[in-house]
Amino acid sequence: MSLDDLFSARDEPVVEEPVEAPVVRQKSKALWLLRNALLVAAATTVTVAALRAGGLHAPLILIIAAFIGLRLILLAVSEVAPPPLPKRPGGGSGASSGPASDALRAAVRRWERTLDRANADPDLYSRNVLPVLAELADERLRLRHGITRASDPRRARELLGDPTWAALHDPGRRAGKTRELESLVDALERL
Repeated sequence: MSLDDLFSARDEPVVEEPVEAPVVRQKSKALWLLRNALLVAAATTVTVAALRAGGLHAPLILIIAAFIGLRLILLAVSEVAPPPLPKRPGGGSGASSGPASDALRAAVRRWERTLDRANADPDLYSRNVLPVLAELADERLRLRHGITRASDPRRARELLGDPTWAALHDPGRRAGKTRELESLVDALERL
């Protein structure tokens, strides 16, 4: 036989072997009961020996009842099916590095959409964007300087600067242009 014969692509008949169904064994109830009884007896023996070695005494019926109860709980728990895994939303790019990056990406997209809509709707800007920026300013002031805008307004105004202070305290203010928002974020980062 030559190598050409070995590697040639000719159709050969495929013989399918019959697949047998897996054999399901029925567990004997007597064997199951005997196994559990031996398990409880062994655990009871070890516990009683350990208690006696330690100079303690406990009623034998209490120890047996405790191990029977524990075994029944373990058997009940083994019969409960685990909850189904949460379904992951379909779509998205295959280049993501895990669920954490997907959550971060979703949050960034959500903020991008909110900021885009806020440019056209000053009410949306004052309801959604300004409160978050004010929270960020208060948190930065608290962490870096030990104050908030409410606790020491004079010092907070000095630290934030007048343009940032005015932007955070004018709820009817129209959404700023991209440069104004960038300068506001830069002022918060400098805190």
